[in-house]
Amino acid sequence: MSPKVTSFFDEITYTITHVISDQATKACAIVDAVLDYDAKSGRTSTKMADQVIDYILNNDLRLEWILETHAHADHVTAAPYLQKKLGGRIGIGEHILKVQTVFNVVFNYDKLEASDGSAFDHLFADGEEFNIGNLNVQAINVPGHTPADMAYIVEGKMVFVGDTLFMPDVGTARCDFPGGDAHILFKSIKRIFSLPPDTQLFMCHDYPPDSRPPQYVTTVAEQRNKNIHVKDSITEEEFVKMRTDRDKTLAFPTLILPSIQLNIRAGKMPGAEENGVSYLKIPINGI
Repeated sequence: MSPKVTSFFDEITYTITHVISDQATKACAIVDAVLDYDAKSGRTSTKMADQVIDYILNNDLRLEWILETHAHADHVTAAPYLQKKLGGRIGIGEHILKVQTVFNVVFNYDKLEASDGSAFDHLFADGEEFNIGNLNVQAINVPGHTPADMAYIVEGKMVFVGDTLFMPDVGTARCDFPGGDAHILFKSIKRIFSLPPDTQLFMCHDYPPDSRPPQYVTTVAEQRNKNIHVKDSITEEEFVKMRTDRDKTLAFPTLILPSIQLNIRAGKMPGAEENGVSYLKIPINGI
């Protein structure tokens, strides 16, 4: 099988949304969709998601899956909007339950509000296989950035890696969010590096230097030879020290508070209050 991948780059959050399609059956999946969210006004829009919808409709595709690699801290997922428009099932790794438990405490949620995974249609176990049309897909755990990171291997030759890796000249994801661990991320990356050298790796983010435009596809071989944080010549101890020192210098993502609250429940908005408006929480000195 030869999956087709079409990708959309969001210039605000530096996120790449991928559409994976099976040309034989016209089935498709969306990986890491973006809902536009303005942090200053609290207003949402669907400009990015509508580009994806237009592509799917214009190519007569049928949406089967809306896949999340993890509960993102830098953008709000458009999964509920896409599902309403096109159908499909929303899936994420089963360890989202750990992330929900942590952030229920941070946001002081009732434990029933966002802790049982039921906001998602499916929770993938490590190694679980499923299909996009006739395409075989395997979900694998790649924790470290968060406890719930998942990568999706399509037909054994394409991997959608989420935030485990960035392009070789950018490096790797931070590990200082609750439940993150640089030792574990190193092991997760080595799991990806054990795949055949010509395996294509599709990024979830790119933060390009001024010298090049955004990019999102590389290979196992290129990462092993050139990744500035985790190429083969770098030991686990060197990686952990670099990652720990670097993370101490990083500011929190602009959208972390709205994103996490929504993404741990598959992007579903809190119920509207008596005035018809939904509200998110901002913990004061809570993080």
